[in-house]
Amino acid sequence: MYGRKVKLRFFFILLVLSVLILSVFLVLKSLEENVVYFKSPSEVKMIKELNDKKIRIGGMVKKESVEMLKNEINFIITDLKNEIKVTYSGVIPNLFSEGKGVVAEGFLKDRNFFQASKILAKHDENYMPPEVKASLKEK
Repeated sequence: MYGRKVKLRFFFILLVLSVLILSVFLVLKSLEENVVYFKSPSEVKMIKELNDKKIRIGGMVKKESVEMLKNEINFIITDLKNEIKVTYSGVIPNLFSEGKGVVAEGFLKDRNFFQASKILAKHDENYMPPEVKASLKEK
């Protein structure tokens, strides 16, 4: 019914589309492993299963919760509904302070305790993560 030339073109187009779909799938799959999700303290409280994945927790630093020790800093991140205690060892950004927005990257020890490996507060004083801003509007 169809000539040999038409069949070869159809096969070639099918092959190119399959390779394209496979390569897009592989790129997205590899990116999925490197993505670190941003969660609010309320979302962390609703996690059913704790795992050893690196996550980011964002919110406001609770006033009068910052405790600076010799080699570490302890503070509480809140979204004004729930709170999580955070411990961090390292250099904190200059803009880190009580009552300001912060994003901490690290590992969740339990639903109330977070061990941060990075503090991402590299923003101006008026910045607030969009998820925190949305949760504040809900209140």
